[in-house]
Amino acid sequence: MKVIGLISGTSMDGIDAALTEIEGQPPEIKIRLLDYLVHPYPSGLKERIRRASSPAQSRVDEICHLNFYLGHLFAEAALSLIQKSGVRATEIKLIGSHGQTIYHLPRPIGEPGKYGQLEIRSSLQIGEGAVIAEKTGIITITNFRARDLAAGGVGAPLLPYLHYLLFRSQQSDRVVINIGGISNLTFIPKGQRAEAVIAFDTGPGNLVIDGLIRKISRGKHEFDQDGQFARKGRLNRRLLDYLLSHEFISQAPPKAAERNTFGEDYLKNIRKIAKDKSISAPDLVRTATVCIAESIALNCRRFIFPLGRPETAIICGGGANNLFLLECLSQSLPGIKIVTTHEFGIDPKAVEAAGFALLAYETWHQRPGNLPRVTGAEKPVVLGCIYPAG
Repeated sequence: MKVIGLISGTSMDGIDAALTEIEGQPPEIKIRLLDYLVHPYPSGLKERIRRASSPAQSRVDEICHLNFYLGHLFAEAALSLIQKSGVRATEIKLIGSHGQTIYHLPRPIGEPGKYGQLEIRSSLQIGEGAVIAEKTGIITITNFRARDLAAGGVGAPLLPYLHYLLFRSQQSDRVVINIGGISNLTFIPKGQRAEAVIAFDTGPGNLVIDGLIRKISRGKHEFDQDGQFARKGRLNRRLLDYLLSHEFISQAPPKAAERNTFGEDYLKNIRKIAKDKSISAPDLVRTATVCIAESIALNCRRFIFPLGRPETAIICGGGANNLFLLECLSQSLPGIKIVTTHEFGIDPKAVEAAGFALLAYETWHQRPGNLPRVTGAEKPVVLGCIYPAG
């Protein structure tokens, strides 16, 4: 079955679109990446989404409008991928779209109910699925987090099942490290079933580096190419210790970060510290980059190594292109081989989009897509909302 997966991550770089071929059933599902592209957002849209994601700046009319606007753009991304691949649209059975997260509240908030206190977790992704189905003429499945949240989970991470299928080994333990806007990891014990997988968000990711670079360059640059700017700086140990003291980093799993956990307020705080302490811009970016690597390593030492020591760490997400960050990670995880998913034949940026193709495939077959040990849900549940073909 040919399935397209779509996602725009917390870095808001544009829409990642992956065309996959999926066959089989658990635990022997086979997934193959056929093609991939990034559909960039129009000029100015990233900033509009960023404002819509801020409680201090968002407006309900703008969120309403962006939901449908992004639906059109996600449909464009799927159609562009179909054209690029040369595959006929009639050959595509499903589209699985994660959409664009604008807010995620995994910690329960108490509310009154008829039969007592309710514990409400919530999440909001925009990119209207009805529009995607209508414009592409392909069955579209969206809103994957909601059912896991309804079942008492934190709604994230949702891709460890894909990590397990693609990267499991009978011979050795492995850890998959996804460095997107937020960083997360998936520990895959050797020779085990998917139910044995452990995964969780670890702390900051590209969201922090990108935010600093954007501010330092006055909007001229969106990210630190290959970590070149960070290389110019020197590590500030006191600032690093402060950054690593953030309560989320040491929190035990299951855990999922809210966007604002390491969002604009976090960035303003560390920029203020840097200004007050006369820390140079290169030193600040280098220290923030080292913090990402160290926070991942800290989580490995506390929550993964007691269960098994992986021989290989497989890196995916946008952070896989930051060569300096990979060097920092290698230093933070001595004795573990650091590779990217390129070594397994899949572009690191395509992994997440391929994951939502897989989740759509499982939903279509009425099979659960979450791992309760990962999300904390009470049980496995079928994920997503299905929109018939237009």
